[in-house]
Amino acid sequence: MKQSGNLYFFCGKMGAGKSTKSKEIAVNKNAVLLSEDEWLSSLYPNQIESFEDYLKFSAQIKPLVKKHVQNILSVGTDVVMDFSANTQGQRKWFLELALDVNASHQLIYLNLTNEQCLRQIAQGRIEQPDRAEFDTEEMFTHVTNFFEAPEVSEGLNILEFSGKE
Repeated sequence: MKQSGNLYFFCGKMGAGKSTKSKEIAVNKNAVLLSEDEWLSSLYPNQIESFEDYLKFSAQIKPLVKKHVQNILSVGTDVVMDFSANTQGQRKWFLELALDVNASHQLIYLNLTNEQCLRQIAQGRIEQPDRAEFDTEEMFTHVTNFFEAPEVSEGLNILEFSGKE
């Protein structure tokens, strides 16, 4: 039986650097990179104007994405998912996705302080002005209310990075 690929996914507050880290890992592991932002902006152009819109459309693509990723993993190719794994429910979805096809997984936890994240968000607004409307301190505060740090009891293989690295 062919060895399944590895699934890499990310947990970290808004602005922690999940997208940057996902690109780095995809290159280093020669893996397929899937970006939730890219999927959503392609499938639902100009339709995501609030966090609630994001949650609605994100849920709509999950069944398609799950099947797609499982097909890739099943042929032995590694997959890096730049999708949110910031709540226990989201992480459970990733874990089941991997376990269903006997793939190994790695949760990359970018454990940065609120201050570090806000600095990076401010820098991001300069580098990507098109995101300035969404990437605000108010949105950071709102989204952070939902954040749940990963716990060993969730049964995940967690690799943690702090802002000190």
